[in-house]
Amino acid sequence: MIVRSLKDIENTPRDIKGASGTWRSKRIILAEDNVGFSFHETTVYPGTESTFWYKNHIEAVWCIEGEAELTDETTGEVYNIGVGDMYLLDKHDRHTLRPKTLSRYLCVFNPPVTGNEDHDEDGSYKLS
Repeated sequence: MIVRSLKDIENTPRDIKGASGTWRSKRIILAEDNVGFSFHETTVYPGTESTFWYKNHIEAVWCIEGEAELTDETTGEVYNIGVGDMYLLDKHDRHTLRPKTLSRYLCVFNPPVTGNEDHDEDGSYKLS
């Protein structure tokens, strides 16, 4: 059994701040835990814009705080995301997130990340 607290993760190698300065991710479960997925709490800052494309991962995202605008970059469709909303990037969807307020999300990645990933030039994580 694994039991962890966000307090245990803060300011450790599992607490990643994106080089872009637009997000922070506390990586609660990682590939080294050998459970087939990773689980993160991610904070995205208001007034920023981030384009992501997880071409190597499937991600499920559940909003637990804040409001944001989410754009599907393939279709141009725009969604308003708020507390209780979930989106699933089941087709490796390229998307842009524009937080209106400080926003927090619980995220699941498959395959799991190792913990030190940051987005590359096209907005994706490399496979480890």
